[in-house]
Amino acid sequence: MAEANAFSWPVRVYYEDTDAGGIVYYANYLKFLERARTEWLRSLGIEQDTWLAHRLGFVVRQVTMDLIRPARFNDELRVTVVVERLKRASVVFTQQVLDQNGTVLCQAQVKAACVNLGEAGDAVRAVPMPTEIIEVLKRAS
Repeated sequence: MAEANAFSWPVRVYYEDTDAGGIVYYANYLKFLERARTEWLRSLGIEQDTWLAHRLGFVVRQVTMDLIRPARFNDELRVTVVVERLKRASVVFTQQVLDQNGTVLCQAQVKAACVNLGEAGDAVRAVPMPTEIIEVLKRAS
């Protein structure tokens, strides 16, 4: 079951999300997780396009995902986000995809790094998150 302090985002399974057997294709869970993290940041007032304009972004560095039960076409799901660990240049999230009954279908741990995107051709490198983002994430944790 999802944690009480978890952010939750609804997702409906579309036909395009499924494989030939009518179940969600495993890679699409990553999309569901990404959407929930994006909406969580937006709910906190962190608009990623604003930071991208300053050549600052978050990139997924590591994912551990456990697919427990299948989701199927037209299911209504809930995707949760909880901050597990917050460091100066990265954040680790614990996320779950649950069905309407609260049954965990997918569990994941996602590590995202804050990076300087530089200009075209520049190397992408990890950098400390701006203090204002860290403060917002701390309050939300």
